[in-house]
Amino acid sequence: EVQLVESGGGLVQSGGSLRLSCAASGFTFSHYVMHWVRQAPGKGLEQVAQINSAGDFTYYSTPVRGRFTISRDNAKNTLYLQMNSLKPEDTAVYYCGKEPWRMSGNRGQGTQVTVSS
Repeated sequence: EVQLVESGGGLVQSGGSLRLSCAASGFTFSHYVMHWVRQAPGKGLEQVAQINSAGDFTYYSTPVRGRFTISRDNAKNTLYLQMNSLKPEDTAVYYCGKEPWRMSGNRGQGTQVTVSS
């Protein structure tokens, strides 16, 4: 059974930073592309970052490019998202996802990130 447990969310002021973590189990983590996606209040799921299995290729959505950094530690089965220069529009529930992330069983329970202005 796929298990993904996010942590590290919280309340931060605009311009601040947070580091999210996602502990993975139940599958061979090092074999899969991994994602961070978010859902803002009243909106749909949005992919913000993606990393390949080896950790040497990344993709970022336009709104977060240059501010967020996705990384992974395959030895620890853990995915990370370093978020800097946070803005109020980054407020959302953040989920880590195993490919294909659109399947609900391939996402964690999420962690709330709230950015105050």
